[in-house]
Amino acid sequence: MVQSTQERHFHQLLLDNLARLRRYARVLSRDAPNADDLVQDTLELAWRHWQQWRPDSDIRAWLFSIMHNRHIDWARQSNRHVGLSDEEWARMAVPPMQEQSLQMRDLSQALSLLPDEQREILLLVVVEEMRYQDAAKMLGLPIGTVMSRLHRGRERLRQLMDEHGEET
Repeated sequence: MVQSTQERHFHQLLLDNLARLRRYARVLSRDAPNADDLVQDTLELAWRHWQQWRPDSDIRAWLFSIMHNRHIDWARQSNRHVGLSDEEWARMAVPPMQEQSLQMRDLSQALSLLPDEQREILLLVVVEEMRYQDAAKMLGLPIGTVMSRLHRGRERLRQLMDEHGEET
């Protein structure tokens, strides 16, 4: 089967966003095998419906929307809530120094205590550098709600990190 230039370009964009999809899937599912399944399912759906993507739009928002919706579908089917182990979090980010590793572990634990809505917004806007408008559109929320959840999520994350710092 001969691929068109447009299909090859789309395929390359999927590959370019694979790491981001994996990160987002890990946060959504909190379980490495389920995250891999979610990425695979997202890529399969995107590839099957690639002609629905508008080349003038941000493919990240389109892919993350597919993943977010698949995750919601899966959550409705199963109310299982599995967290990542410390080892899995450590494998996701390997900082060069032990102190940074401990800070990453503390941050991961603090993130896991946030409500899903705040954690998703933080990941999309802060880590993936998605614009508020794109995150709002992807999640089907008003932009004010995105900004509010982001603010509350950042504040709660600061509180959790400060509380942990006082313990040590």
